[in-house]
Amino acid sequence: MSEIQRPGALYRQVAAAIRDAIASGEYPPGAPLPSEAQLIERYQVSRPTVRNAVAALRSEGLLEVIHGKGSFVRGASSPVVTIDRSVSQDDGGAFTTEGAAEWEEVEEPHIYRTHTNAVTGPQLGLREDEALFGVDRLLIDTTTATRVLHQTLIPFATAEGTDLAEHPGTEPARIYALLAAAGHTLWWSETVRARMPLPDERTSLQLQDATPLLETTRVTHGTKDHPLILEVLRTSADRAQLAYRITPDPTPKLRATRT
Repeated sequence: MSEIQRPGALYRQVAAAIRDAIASGEYPPGAPLPSEAQLIERYQVSRPTVRNAVAALRSEGLLEVIHGKGSFVRGASSPVVTIDRSVSQDDGGAFTTEGAAEWEEVEEPHIYRTHTNAVTGPQLGLREDEALFGVDRLLIDTTTATRVLHQTLIPFATAEGTDLAEHPGTEPARIYALLAAAGHTLWWSETVRARMPLPDERTSLQLQDATPLLETTRVTHGTKDHPLILEVLRTSADRAQLAYRITPDPTPKLRATRT
């Protein structure tokens, strides 16, 4: 028996005690948590207190519930899919986003009109409320069932004079080819961050409780480094990892100076 004697809300005391037991290895990753009755007996508390403690640990990501079996200690899982973020171009001018062949669309892309905001405006070098085409895709890896949300934002100014004006739902690799054919020399910048998902993101990506997502933001730049389109990719941080090919930029040549 381990009667609780710590200050603070009772369920938080029980949660802290269970957390200590997990940290010490008493309940190793993958092991089932003792039943409610056993926890009540061990900590000398009520059933609602135990349930609130377990709920708190689930929200922290320490426990997961398998329906019909109970609560289990959640282990530090390894990513099951590697997403290659590189872009390549063949001799014919066609672009390829590496790894794209393994992803299938769960549903038809959602194409809509929207506007830049305080976040997307600066990323695209535009003021707020500039017109954009938006394309949302829900993709799934056919081997691991890992899901990805992919959004493309295309300024009207970028689409003007190209097939994108009539077909904004064109896949990104094909968009790159259209922009290159329009005379742009392309390069890409990308940032990555982790954050907690919004409710609709958690549902679409089928995330477990307390699971963060990975969010990558890619900007395609063209002539004079002008931003042309914006892509945002979101996926489960515990099921995916990102891979990049890094090459050195040319070293600027030093100019001779007279003294």
